[in-house]
Amino acid sequence: MCRILKLISSSARRRRQTLAMETDYSVREVQALADVVHDARDIAASISSGSFKTAGMVILPCSMKTLSGIVHSYTDGLLTRAADVVLKERRPLVLCVRETPFHLGHLRLLVQAAELGAVIMPPVPAFYHRPQSLDDVINQTVNRVLDQFDISLEHDLFTRWQGA
Repeated sequence: MCRILKLISSSARRRRQTLAMETDYSVREVQALADVVHDARDIAASISSGSFKTAGMVILPCSMKTLSGIVHSYTDGLLTRAADVVLKERRPLVLCVRETPFHLGHLRLLVQAAELGAVIMPPVPAFYHRPQSLDDVINQTVNRVLDQFDISLEHDLFTRWQGA
């Protein structure tokens, strides 16, 4: 059984207009997709403890501020605390950073996160499957993230590379 736990960071919650600009969903509609929704300020939530078993964690999108907090174990809220727990418990942590271009400080943070055990997975589209829409690009990223957790779908969301 796979349960989806959802956490929207405090800054994302304050910037509802970003969600509105980038998607056709409201915060409430996004939350309805999850089995459990945690308040970003609830540092006592189940996911803040290593004794609460998870398959891992995906942060998508992962801001540079969040990346920095994770790398430096600065757990000022539930998002960075849950990520810290996932790393200390040696569970998969997938960080989908989307800010570009990177400067040297960003690159160093990414290396440090990888050294701690995180998987760095910018949502960079592949073009060999010839995406026809933004949904095709998003689906490829979603499918690749699921691959990191050995979650197989009955039908892949994109065409996998079969060789030339």
